[in-house]
Amino acid sequence: MSAVLAAAALVLTAGCSSDDGGGSSGSDSAAPSTTASGSGPTGQAAEDPPPAKGSVKVVRTVAEGLSTPWGLAPIPGGGLLVSSRDEGTITRVDEKTGRKTELGEVPGVSPAGEGGLLGIALSPDYASDHMVYAYFTSASDNRIVRMLYDERKPSGQQLGAPDTVFKGIPKGVIHNGGRIAFGPDRMLYAGTGESGDTGLSQDTKSLGGKILRMTPEGEPAPGNPFPDSPVYSYGHRNVQGLAWDDKQRLFASEFGQNTWDELNAIKPGDNYGWPEAEGDSDDSAYRNPVAQWGTDDASPSGAAYAEGSIWMAGLKGQRLWRIPLKGTEASADPQAFLEGEYGRLRTVVAAGGDKLWLVTSNTDGRGDPKEGDDRILEIQVS
Repeated sequence: MSAVLAAAALVLTAGCSSDDGGGSSGSDSAAPSTTASGSGPTGQAAEDPPPAKGSVKVVRTVAEGLSTPWGLAPIPGGGLLVSSRDEGTITRVDEKTGRKTELGEVPGVSPAGEGGLLGIALSPDYASDHMVYAYFTSASDNRIVRMLYDERKPSGQQLGAPDTVFKGIPKGVIHNGGRIAFGPDRMLYAGTGESGDTGLSQDTKSLGGKILRMTPEGEPAPGNPFPDSPVYSYGHRNVQGLAWDDKQRLFASEFGQNTWDELNAIKPGDNYGWPEAEGDSDDSAYRNPVAQWGTDDASPSGAAYAEGSIWMAGLKGQRLWRIPLKGTEASADPQAFLEGEYGRLRTVVAAGGDKLWLVTSNTDGRGDPKEGDDRILEIQVS
């Protein structure tokens, strides 16, 4: 497709890409690095960290043959919804049999480069309202809509007309962010990218390079750090992973450019440094990451919390990272699993207890698809 070729040309011209981090980071990319976040709660020393070393076991392949999967949302009572970035569709997967049923195509999706139908999330009142939220790239912006899901209707016709909840997020060939999730406070969080315009990240009046927090109706959430604004944190390059620990603390994964990818502990109103800082900084104006990686080793997208650790899916790194926590600090060095075994890893979602859902991303134009790609895996972790 000409759009894809144009996107590739722009990415090469820019010298970096969200999904692949950036150029080679040289010898610094060999090993991850951890850092204390420096502002954990006073009593966090009393928290018991998980073991320094963990484990990952692939229990089974849940589904195969998915095209450019991006977002994943488990349905209460059973079933997984998965979005296709390039096809603009949402499909239900029976997690027991792997059977796939297409709900329908989301109107208005304009896929190009890294844009398209990205993250999805279920309403906190899904049991009663059956609303599915989706973040997608349109012809003019990135936006969030919600749609009624009626499984009684025929396959392909189960999505109602989209109601636009939030719009005006900058779009680009690269750095569209795209992860959405409802937090423990029942507010809607969205990770955005700076769309290749690095100046947006430090501008608190821009929606690019931010984590946004809003009501389910798309209004600035009560208690946000900036008056009448959905901006929750800023100074981000491209946020594609959001996860809360068991104390309701938010963590986010972020693509670096040429040096360091990051896992950050998110505090309202804090500045995470981009483009002035990438990875650790001596400048106290910027919040340092919980952990950082050379861009060849991570290029992180999804993140989830389970068994005392954050689990982070790596695209270019083709591995799953475990970051054990003690409060808002890493309690031991990050540990890599599944390196190269399943190719690019896009999304990881908690499946209850010690289980996770893991989604591969080899059909996104940057991977090397094998027979059966892309797939959803069930994994057991410790």
